[in-house]
Amino acid sequence: MYTQMSVAALFDLEHTAAAPLLQGKAYPWEALPQIAEFIRELGASLPPADYEQREESVWISRSAQIFPSAYLSGPAIIGPETEVRHGAFIRGSALVGAGCVVGNSTELKNVILFDKVQVPHYNYVGDSILGYRAHMGAGSITSNVKADRTAVQVSIEGERVETGLKKFGAMLGDRVEVGCNSVLNPGSVIGRDAHIYPLSMVRGFIPENSIYKKAGEIVARR
Repeated sequence: MYTQMSVAALFDLEHTAAAPLLQGKAYPWEALPQIAEFIRELGASLPPADYEQREESVWISRSAQIFPSAYLSGPAIIGPETEVRHGAFIRGSALVGAGCVVGNSTELKNVILFDKVQVPHYNYVGDSILGYRAHMGAGSITSNVKADRTAVQVSIEGERVETGLKKFGAMLGDRVEVGCNSVLNPGSVIGRDAHIYPLSMVRGFIPENSIYKKAGEIVARR
């Protein structure tokens, strides 16, 4: 096992309601097929004083702000003090934490967003997990399906880790910054506190506390 891609290496589970789902997993992407059912079970246990169930399998914190033109489909949970802005498209299996921003024309599908995550402008996030305070710049997206539709592998240290998943976007560790108009290819895993330059095309594992400038040029953060 590559411990630098483990749940413990990437995330502080104190900042997500998905902690029970992620605990015990070797790699975080193992949770992707279980997100929908976890949301349904968790949602049914949420206190009505704190969460409004607006439709089947959609629970929204009473302190969240949902703009009128946003679209939400279940199963989904929207956490406290989160903003879902105009034109956002949440199309199911989305567990969004506290204090998040889901912005204009942003689309979410089968995702976990830890607390304080920002995907504020024209982002697509699918089959992905974004850690505490992760931020995706305007126009940056996760690409979650390979062109040949085969199972996604994660490249690390010259090796390839099989995931068994045909849909797998990206795992972003806590406080990752992704620059504007970047593409995170299927199976991207970005370590904690790493920065991705704008206009990047990322593939495989990027170490924590590093700066990804371009393929073959990754430097340590000072």
